[in-house]
Amino acid sequence: MARKKQLWGGRFAGSTADSVVAFTASVHVDRRLYRHDIAGSIAHARMLGKQRIIPAADARKIVAGLRAVQKEIESGEFPFSVADEDIHMNVERRLTEMIGDVGEKLHTARSRNDQVSLDMRLYLREALDGILGDLEALQKALAGAARRNEGVLMPGYTHLQRAQPVLFAHHLLAYVEMFERDKSRYRHCREQTDVMPLGSGALAGTSFPIDRAYVAGLLGFPRLSENSIDAVSDRDFVLEFLSASAILFVHLSRMADELILWSSEEFGFIELPDAYCTGSSMMPQKKNPDVAELIRGKTGRVYGNLNALLTIMKGLPLAYNRDLQEDKEPLFDTVDTVAACLLMARELVNGLKVRSERMLAAAEGGFMNATDLADYLVGRGLSFRAAHDVVGRVVRHCIDTERKLEELSLEELQGYCPDIGADVYKILTLRAGVERRRAPGGTASVNVRRRLRKLGV
Repeated sequence: MARKKQLWGGRFAGSTADSVVAFTASVHVDRRLYRHDIAGSIAHARMLGKQRIIPAADARKIVAGLRAVQKEIESGEFPFSVADEDIHMNVERRLTEMIGDVGEKLHTARSRNDQVSLDMRLYLREALDGILGDLEALQKALAGAARRNEGVLMPGYTHLQRAQPVLFAHHLLAYVEMFERDKSRYRHCREQTDVMPLGSGALAGTSFPIDRAYVAGLLGFPRLSENSIDAVSDRDFVLEFLSASAILFVHLSRMADELILWSSEEFGFIELPDAYCTGSSMMPQKKNPDVAELIRGKTGRVYGNLNALLTIMKGLPLAYNRDLQEDKEPLFDTVDTVAACLLMARELVNGLKVRSERMLAAAEGGFMNATDLADYLVGRGLSFRAAHDVVGRVVRHCIDTERKLEELSLEELQGYCPDIGADVYKILTLRAGVERRRAPGGTASVNVRRRLRKLGV
């Protein structure tokens, strides 16, 4: 059976090698752009008819044909062909088969170079809207968990060592702040993506009297690209998305790691829902936090996708090069990974069972009220450095005698500093230590409640 002639094959005397056809084809990857490709083509066809570049009747016939192609794809009946290389050529080939030679007029005044840039911007714009919604939902889940556990005390850590008592709600809200910054980065990426490149042609624009603003209006783009060479070779918007996603996964991975630690027997601060854990094929007692571990593990592929596209883009001469075909797999994989992990993270948070008694027991050890004692001494006139030294020696005494700070007698405390009074015991409780940190951003319950109200929870 003779191979179909390539749509670009007029200049070639021979046919493309089968190995090259297979090697260069991308339709198995970029077929997910079909809706965006067809939407762009419909807008382009309407513009061609409006500008009388092609007859208005032909434009209407092309638009109807493109809608029929889309229905065929969505019904699963579309005959995708590797020989047609990519989604753009597959759609154009099928359009021409369905409506005849009129279909060949669709590609007037455009190139696959500006066409693919348009498709990717349409796709990413839509994906970003979904991701921003998913991030908002995760923030609400965290805020909801904070509200449900508003009074729970836990140890705050530095260097993974017990440091100062904090509210568990305050700890959860730290991730809300991280995800708020992620949303800001994604919103900026959406702004950079929302630029209409169609009309740039292969690299130099077109000699036809096109109306780019009309097409941009049909597709909802607020801006036109200003330079045709840049428009077809620019993938900054994809890099920005991959970069924002890499930073998002810093946060998701840190949260997942804490869920893993907290659910271990050594911590026992939380219990993860059974539906999001697995067992061991050998050890019947095991309950493994596999979902959280996979979120943490998938961070590596997101980082890798960013590095892959950075490497692809490095040193490419202007304008378009076939290397850019390799931009889609990192993009699509990252979109899928972000969406899946945000969903799983939200469901994990919603299903958390908090073991407040274990958190409180952990907070009661480790001399986490030592800073409060130092602050108390500063209030009695000592410099902070002098107070730090005094409390350090008191802690050393407690370690040697296996007691807590609040278990020492007033006489013992005054042996280290005579300025200590009986009122010291009021500030040595964990709750007092938390509630004294009322400065904006601190862990005091008044701040947590204020933030939750602002979050609408």
